Amino acid sequence: MVLEGNPEVGSPRTSDLRHSGNQGSCVLSSPGEDAQPGEEPIKYGELIVLGCCEEGGEETKAQRGEVTGPRAHSCYNGCLASGDKGRRRSRLALSRRPHANGVKPDVMHHISTPLVSKALSNRGQHSISYTLSRSHSVIVEYTHDSDTDMFQIGRSTENMIDFVVTDTSPGGGAAEGPSAQSTISRYACRILCDRRPPYTARIYAAGFDASSNIFLGERAAKWRTPDGLMDGLTTNGVLVMHPAGGFSEDSAPGVWREISVCGNVYTLRDSRSAQQRGKLVENESNVLQDGSLIDLCGATLLWRTPAGLLRAPTLKQLEAQRQEANAARPQCPVGLSTLAFPSPARGRTAPDKQQPWVYVRCGHVHGYHGWGCRRERGPQERECPLCRLVGPYVPLWLGQEAGLCLDPGPPSHAFAPCGHVCSEKTARYWAQTPLPHGTHAFHAACPFCGAWLTGEHGCVRLIFQGPLD
Repeated sequence: MVLEGNPEVGSPRTSDLRHSGNQGSCVLSSPGEDAQPGEEPIKYGELIVLGCCEEGGEETKAQRGEVTGPRAHSCYNGCLASGDKGRRRSRLALSRRPHANGVKPDVMHHISTPLVSKALSNRGQHSISYTLSRSHSVIVEYTHDSDTDMFQIGRSTENMIDFVVTDTSPGGGAAEGPSAQSTISRYACRILCDRRPPYTARIYAAGFDASSNIFLGERAAKWRTPDGLMDGLTTNGVLVMHPAGGFSEDSAPGVWREISVCGNVYTLRDSRSAQQRGKLVENESNVLQDGSLIDLCGATLLWRTPAGLLRAPTLKQLEAQRQEANAARPQCPVGLSTLAFPSPARGRTAPDKQQPWVYVRCGHVHGYHGWGCRRERGPQERECPLCRLVGPYVPLWLGQEAGLCLDPGPPSHAFAPCGHVCSEKTARYWAQTPLPHGTHAFHAACPFCGAWLTGEHGCVRLIFQGPLD
């Protein structure tokens, strides 16, 4: 067996590829890089899973306006339903590792396809294999990079995966059970972070498996680049959207792009798994920004930078807003009972007897009542006694994942039809942000529970009645 080394892989023309890689063996970092004992490690950023909710729970029914009475509320809204455990959690902070574990492209080989398995038998050698035909493959070997840290994301629970992510089905349900076939790759993507300021984070499609390899089979979309190197796409792809204007009060949704195995940016394919790639977008990069969305075809992640999180509301601020809203003593305009948002510490077992409920078409807030049904318009339709608009009638829940909020504004708007409450700018941003669904569809969804948004605006301004005294 003869391996033909290609020195061009290490040339300056491959600078964009040098950031590719994943977890390798631990190599001692340079003196002075590591955090001192007792110091917090440097945080690169945080990943937050959008819209995780338990399939089959009553929360899904409430989100869809299908609840006719107080029911159990099992939405994650800040944590997984079964609790955040180990590498499977609703959010993960990426911090500088004790030792750099990055890898970067080194040498490219042309090899006979039947001999690929033998060439990749060394588990300590990271590599990407591109199968061009039954008789011809290209293998790109990677070498250790002491300047980067690598983090892998995927469905697999193997040790090389840092963040285990499972599917969230349409409407906010988590796909579970033997009949639920996941569309998320076991080794979906990898993020490489520079160990030195400004700690830039870059995303790449695909992750290395237990043998430290990435395989792009004969049917996978792959091609030779103009400079003679290789690149490709994963089966269902890794999509990224960077918000226009950053993740702030002035943000607007950006354009969805696809990221290649080598970190290049392309327009979207005709369908999620099409073999024909999109067009190269040369003026955009795979660098993650505050508020960047990462879609893995089954789950969507939000990237928050440390600077961005400083602008986000804290849990203490959210609790202070809840107490301030309750201190205003809003009343049900019909039953004249005092309404109050329940404490998050009480859990999401069922709506409290003082729980505010809203008619999502008009925004009028009431206490719970069992009348006003208009079954001729639909089994779950209710008529607002104030304005006579007919639509879903759901309990209001304050959004508890602060990282999803654009600003610390007061909780004045609710998503329709789920009833999760947040600030006006946060609600309007997510209502205008299309999230990928299926092979080529996009739909706005509540970031807290994943319910598809309905109505003209996807959210509604809440109209409370103050106390009569």
